[in-house]
Amino acid sequence: MARPKVAFFDFSCCEGCQLQIANFGEPLLDILKLIEVVEFREVMSEKYAGTLDVAIIEGSINTTHAIERIKGIRDRSKVLIAMGSCATIGGVNGIKNAFPLNDIAEYVYGGDSEYFESIQTMSVHQVVKVDYFVHGCPIYPPEFVAVLKAVLMAVPYDVPDYPVCVECKLNGNVCMYDRGVTCLGPVTRAGCNAWCIGNGNICYGCRGMVSNPNEKGSIDVIRRYGLSMEHIINKLEMYNKCRELNPHG
Repeated sequence: MARPKVAFFDFSCCEGCQLQIANFGEPLLDILKLIEVVEFREVMSEKYAGTLDVAIIEGSINTTHAIERIKGIRDRSKVLIAMGSCATIGGVNGIKNAFPLNDIAEYVYGGDSEYFESIQTMSVHQVVKVDYFVHGCPIYPPEFVAVLKAVLMAVPYDVPDYPVCVECKLNGNVCMYDRGVTCLGPVTRAGCNAWCIGNGNICYGCRGMVSNPNEKGSIDVIRRYGLSMEHIINKLEMYNKCRELNPHG
């Protein structure tokens, strides 16, 4: 039986999520027994122009050329996975949406800005239909494996819609607020096993917001620790600025 043909594509991103996969080590060998990787710029030079069983997309969309390209990939792919924050929620590239595009272009390119087209940053699902999401910056390897298994078995993968705080408590972590630092765990969707907090960092909100955040509880936390709402919003917008745009299809 032929293995499913899988290709990785990158748009505007640092390609860190693809590096996560390239650095899987031995588990990657087990994955490669189940799929045939036909394109993956990080690890191979081959290109593939045929029909794909699975296309895995890293990066956000921020040029008209990128729109055309992602639509072409979607048209020849049976399943499309958005991988990493840039692809799933726009990521840090979405920060530019807070400023006039002409100002951003001039700031980056100076007098040559007219030669570099740019549009508002969009996540992949704001341009084409996405079948599966793997959130995070970078992705959490066990979740990527879980999503890939779901794809190969043709079953849904439901991204958790409860906050990272739930996983944090289950892991017995001390709350970062009690340590005197701001953390976005109360409003960020889980699924990463509170990876950052477990390694001594804070949650930056890279997985996007839960659909129904506990506003009262969050406000109580903000007041209890003497924080400003503006401070929290600024932190959220590092990854989540694209949520204000309407999906295109």
